[in-house]
Amino acid sequence: MNFAVIKTGGKQYLVKPGSKLKIEKLSDVKDTVFFDNVLLRMEGSDLKIGAPNIEGARVEAKVKREGREAKKIVFKFSSKARYKKKKGHRQEFTEVEIVKT
Repeated sequence: MNFAVIKTGGKQYLVKPGSKLKIEKLSDVKDTVFFDNVLLRMEGSDLKIGAPNIEGARVEAKVKREGREAKKIVFKFSSKARYKKKKGHRQEFTEVEIVKT
């Protein structure tokens, strides 16, 4: 079983070849993306743990699409002060498919 733990956008993801995941929007989008911040890697029965990253390890992914999440409403209300504020937010994302760990 091959899998790895990568770090991107301030979050950590457990990835396997063929898995799809939504990550925070990448600024420079190409066909393929390489993640160099590999924290843990498992190949067969060989386990490598980085401190904090594994030297020379890369995970290759193919960019599927970019988009925006559904709108989340932020509503602030204070009773007896006649204060209310409504705001919406849509987080941008990049969907990738892991090709090689």
